Amino acid sequence: MRKERRLSRTILGAAAAVSAMAVTAPVDAAEGDAVAGERAFRARCQLCHAVDPAKGHGIGPNLHGVFGREAGAVAGFKFSKAHSASGLTWDETTLETYLSDFAGTVPGTKKTVPGVRSETERQNIVAYLKALQ
Repeated sequence: MRKERRLSRTILGAAAAVSAMAVTAPVDAAEGDAVAGERAFRARCQLCHAVDPAKGHGIGPNLHGVFGREAGAVAGFKFSKAHSASGLTWDETTLETYLSDFAGTVPGTKKTVPGVRSETERQNIVAYLKALQ
């Protein structure tokens, strides 16, 4: 009986915690959904980019801490001259613009994959990257 009550309280506590998280999760689509962004990142970006600060660079640079970073300026990765000379600093706007059209945003980039067409998906990826800061 005592174990049942303890288990019941544990389940109720967990349910309350999940409910609280759901209430505080971003609901504005313009802000992006970091959870959906993680899924999109894993499907579209993870093949080339790591986000774990303990991991190095892959085909593309590690994106942990990308916000506020100058394009083409992370140590240990060889960027195209175009990225290094772009003058961009990564924030929500520049990242979303870049994700929509890599070559159009940084002409001469080595990145040859197509951009992310869905505005919602771009916003979600940006929200995920921002959550990693």
